[in-house]
Amino acid sequence: MGYIKDSYKELVEKVSWPSFSSLQSSAILVMVASLIFALIVLVMDTSFDGIMGKIYSFLGNLQ
Repeated sequence: MGYIKDSYKELVEKVSWPSFSSLQSSAILVMVASLIFALIVLVMDTSFDGIMGKIYSFLGNLQ
């Protein structure tokens, strides 16, 4: 039981919680970074699809 009381006391008295504006800016940063990462993966996937399509087309014409 002491563990739960100690944990609660630490959360209430010792943990410094970020402000709402700090949370907002962090959330926006994560969303922007995620969007950039998703766009990079999209470009890589589309490029790879195009390259592999050309390779398969070229190999299909060799037969």
